[in-house]
Amino acid sequence: MLYDRFQKEAIDYINQGHSVIVCAPTGSGKTAIAEYIINEAFKKNDYIIYTAPIKALSNQKFRDFKEQFGANIGILTGDVSINPQAQVLIMTTEILRNKILDEPMSLARYSWVIFDEIHYIDNEERGTVWEETLIFLPKHLKVLALSATIPNIQELSHWIESIHKKPMQIIVENHRPVPLKILFQCQDKIISSLNELNCTGFSQKRMILKPNRLDHLITNLRQNMNLPCIYFVFSRRRAEDLAFELYRFDFLNAREKSEIVNLYNELCLRLDLVNEVSARRLFYLIQKGIAYHHAGMLPGLKVVVEELFTSRLLKVIFTTETFALGINMPARAVIFDGLRKFSGRYVSVLKTRDFYQMAGRAGRRGMDKVGFVFCRINPRRISFEEIKKIIRGKAEPVKSQFNLSYATILNLYKRYKESLFNLYPLTLHHHQYPQYQQKRALKLISAKLNLLKNLAYIKNNNLTNKGNFAAALYGYELILTQLYEQGVLEDLDEFRLGQLAVAVVFEPRKNQRACALPKNSRFLQHICEETFLAVKKKEISFGILPFSKKPYFHLAAALQAWLSGTDFSKIKRFTDTDEGEIIRYFRMGLQILKEINSSPATSDSLKERIKKVINILNRDVVDAQRQLQMS
Repeated sequence: MLYDRFQKEAIDYINQGHSVIVCAPTGSGKTAIAEYIINEAFKKNDYIIYTAPIKALSNQKFRDFKEQFGANIGILTGDVSINPQAQVLIMTTEILRNKILDEPMSLARYSWVIFDEIHYIDNEERGTVWEETLIFLPKHLKVLALSATIPNIQELSHWIESIHKKPMQIIVENHRPVPLKILFQCQDKIISSLNELNCTGFSQKRMILKPNRLDHLITNLRQNMNLPCIYFVFSRRRAEDLAFELYRFDFLNAREKSEIVNLYNELCLRLDLVNEVSARRLFYLIQKGIAYHHAGMLPGLKVVVEELFTSRLLKVIFTTETFALGINMPARAVIFDGLRKFSGRYVSVLKTRDFYQMAGRAGRRGMDKVGFVFCRINPRRISFEEIKKIIRGKAEPVKSQFNLSYATILNLYKRYKESLFNLYPLTLHHHQYPQYQQKRALKLISAKLNLLKNLAYIKNNNLTNKGNFAAALYGYELILTQLYEQGVLEDLDEFRLGQLAVAVVFEPRKNQRACALPKNSRFLQHICEETFLAVKKKEISFGILPFSKKPYFHLAAALQAWLSGTDFSKIKRFTDTDEGEIIRYFRMGLQILKEINSSPATSDSLKERIKKVINILNRDVVDAQRQLQMS
């Protein structure tokens, strides 16, 4: 294989036994470096860990690597455990972090860890996991870190070097193999420069705005042979609405139509989707070369859409931004529905780094000379200066989001006792932030430790029984452990155990209504609310923010129906949550149940009931392992 300059340089360092961090644009071929390490591992009988930030990406890598390298590939994600003794083991970063803290000796035979999308370390919700993983990573493991643009790559590399006391070689590639051409749709015109955009959309104060028509934009792409395209939109419902807005278009000739219909039917049969209403609804679009893809869909249906897209039979796909994260699915063109998005708390303009992560899907290496990026602009919703900053600005630096969970503190206390505070200077947070923020971070760790002692999770410098119980739970420790201490868990039947596990992970959308709760679950909701308020009161008194998450019972009726044997297609009437989200929360609930089951403090009788819940809950479309094996 002929390698590009940056790939060859990275491989030379790898051959010399160095850890390497590679920063290169989306679509430039970073994965080829990981594949080189994997090929060498098979030759030398080495063992490799490959981590990805999300389960969907882990699953895709498993499918890709299995096809590419054969049977000696495994995966561990919490949802799935396939061939866990394989030479190449794919896992989410959470699973690797837990292994490092709970069973470090299990990593003795591995020689490399590949961190895909390492810039995820500044993800607000889960970045801490990456930081903890890198801090406590066993010293014998070499690291290959892959990322799109990181302007502070030197800082990140120096931090990793400072922890592990060995050099981290930096490879930077700024050149894109397929250059991007950025255009705009404004006033329903196609505009090819920022200057022209300023004159067309922002020069007059009382301009009469013309709507940007989707059919005009798609017709332009079609006439200029700029299909297939990925259309990024920041709302699941809008992704579907826009897809059906194109229903009058037909992008396929007779041969392509026959091929895509046959492939769609074959995939739906293989993934047990033939009778799903959502699969039948999507079929109307598929046969015209159109699709949508978002987290609210059935996971199997998302896999079908991904397979169709890689077959090059889909010409327009409307999708949310997760489609840009590591999934190797380039197109000739990318369209942005807008350059602002709602992040869950507020609306903000896209970061430059996120824009180019998504835009980088435009341009297929070896097929296109240029990748086309179209931004749909409404001058009343975004300023020209904001657009200019996104397009021409410098990518934002990666920043630490460090915030130790209670479970991590308990696991570290078990090993380091009071000297766990000496670990803070190893963090990226300490490396990056000024002294007053360092003091604040240490104060928060101290407050959490004091609260754990106050609630008797730690006594006489050792973890108590409830401390050991909480140490197995990451993210929902206090609520579940306080219920455990009160004997609530021991009194719950299988239905209520399942409902509790899903309630602690469920996060309702803004203004989402809660469906009527089954009568025999109201007491559980009441005691959970009381326990949450007691925990919150404690956290307030110790000055701890953010608070532990409140349990929400929005899916209680749906889960009861599912545990009673109801078909998945019929449980939608019990909730207004999207079907893909229902499955996601059911799977997250399964993970909680597995963590409770793994705790040495859990009684045998509770373990028996948990096993029963897991067996009933983890079936059909909820069974991630079954789905992955079928795909």
